[in-house]
Amino acid sequence: MDIGKRLRGLREARGYSEGEIARRAGFLRCYVSRIECGHAAPKLQTLGKRAKALDLELHQLFFRGKGEPVAPEVAEGTPPDRQEEKVLELFRRMPPDGKDLFLALAREAVKRWEKHE
Repeated sequence: MDIGKRLRGLREARGYSEGEIARRAGFLRCYVSRIECGHAAPKLQTLGKRAKALDLELHQLFFRGKGEPVAPEVAEGTPPDRQEEKVLELFRRMPPDGKDLFLALAREAVKRWEKHE
C-alpha cells in the first residue's frame, strides 16, 4: 500500500485541501504534500494526527472494509521449552541494534540448515 496515495485519496474524498489537513493536524502544508507525494515517510504518531484530522480512527487509514477489522485467529502453540525461554530472556536484554543482528544471524542459520535437510 502506498500510504501517501491512500492519505491523498481519503483527504480528497472528504473534500479537504492540503492546507485544511495541515491546520487540523498541526503540520506545515508542505509536509502534507511531501507525505502524499511519497517524499516523506510518516511516523505512526504522525499518522495518528492525520487520521484525527480526517475524522477517522488510525486503523481506517489502512483498512478498506466496513466496521472494525477482524483479528486473525492465533492457534495455541506448545509452550517454549527451556532453551527457547533462555533465548527469549537473552533477546529481551539486548539493545535494539543487537536484536537486529541476532535476528539476521538466526535467519541465516535457518537458511543454511534448510539447505542441508
